[in-house]
Amino acid sequence: MGCSACLWLLLSLGCVWGMGRRARETVLGTLGKATMLRIPPELQNLTLHCGEAMWKRDTEDPQRKLVLLKYSGGNYTNFMQGRNRFHKLDFSLEILNTSRQDRQLYEYVVSKASEEEVWQIQLEVYEPVSHPSIQILSRVLANGSCAVTLNCTTERGDNVSYNWASQDLSTSGLCSHNGSLLHLSYSLQDASIACACTASNPISSRVVTFNSSECNYEHGGGAGLRTEQLVLLVVVPIVTVVVIIGVFVVARLAMPRASPEQEHSSLAEDGTLHTIYSQVQRVESPKKDPTTVYAKVMMPMV
Repeated sequence: MGCSACLWLLLSLGCVWGMGRRARETVLGTLGKATMLRIPPELQNLTLHCGEAMWKRDTEDPQRKLVLLKYSGGNYTNFMQGRNRFHKLDFSLEILNTSRQDRQLYEYVVSKASEEEVWQIQLEVYEPVSHPSIQILSRVLANGSCAVTLNCTTERGDNVSYNWASQDLSTSGLCSHNGSLLHLSYSLQDASIACACTASNPISSRVVTFNSSECNYEHGGGAGLRTEQLVLLVVVPIVTVVVIIGVFVVARLAMPRASPEQEHSSLAEDGTLHTIYSQVQRVESPKKDPTTVYAKVMMPMV
């Protein structure tokens, strides 16, 4: 019997005697990217010689499974065309655009007669970590030393963990901490201290560094706080003064200007002496012409 015949016999026996075994692995998928589900070489060989297999996955209903693909005698049917891609060379299944709903238990089943061998894959889906930032929550300067509380955060990412470490071996213990908050205390006479925060999850990691040679140095989110304080303390008062001056100038320009007659009338009303021209009849000489009398009277001011 040749080697090829022996190999075929062993694989055939494996189709009968090796069935019923279950093995499981975990695959990490990235949200929005393609994820490949592979089977081991042993199952690939069994599929070639036993002839029938299928991909399926769990659903929200524990009593129901969703069949994704069927393979038989070199041909296959993809029931999720456009969402999954089958690779006939190694019988792997590719999820084209991984979503959170794809986080399920997948099974690759090889069938022969009344028995089957199952390979299980638990798919976990994660959103990658975005670039982290550092905020200075508190800062105290006393006795030639500086004490700051730093907070490392990231806007996006699933199951994010934070770890602080020093980029300089001489200050390794100063920056070592697990968690987003770091309480850092150092002498102002020390050289610049560099503490790196690593934000990570099972599929990605990002690093941001805090460098400080002075107690009032700000980095990342702290710089944003200083800018807001500058706006409140400097820009807002300046804008308020400019607005008040503008309103005053506009009000002055909008006032109507007085005509020369009105100005003359105003001057006359402000004076204390007013000349009155009147004509009176002399009682003693009724036959004489009327005499014009000029009289100056004091007019009260209005």
